[in-house]
Amino acid sequence: MINIVLVEPKIAPNTGTIGRLCVNMGASLHLVEPLGFVIEDKRLKRAGLDYWYKLNPTIWPSLEVFMKEHADARLWLATTKTEKLYFEARFEPGDFLLFGSETTGLPEELLKKYPKRCITIPMTPEGRSLNISISVGIVAYEAIRQNFEAFKGLM
Repeated sequence: MINIVLVEPKIAPNTGTIGRLCVNMGASLHLVEPLGFVIEDKRLKRAGLDYWYKLNPTIWPSLEVFMKEHADARLWLATTKTEKLYFEARFEPGDFLLFGSETTGLPEELLKKYPKRCITIPMTPEGRSLNISISVGIVAYEAIRQNFEAFKGLM
């Protein structure tokens, strides 16, 4: 249905939670190295519960390798550095939703390369960002809502 891409994730429980979410929504998970944890991390598997073995994430050695392989893919880049709201995007089955590291977000040069593909989640001025697990859930389920007929085939 959709592809969730975590670029250099640092926190194992966040990735475990996102993996569990991916299994439940029929999404593929892509992890771009370097990771801030090892895949065998107990915290990752605890957050992913018994879903992790069903996930089979794709591990990419670098963002450059991932981008080269997916040069023609429809990418959406989640960032706080844009005005375009995620619900203004028109998602399609097979899209790739990219989320940056919990500490640094996506690389600036990537955001500049795809300015029309940058999306954000609205927040009050008091907040500066959301937990990545929450952000993935918000954006991914909007992609499913927009393509629910295709998603129903996975149920």
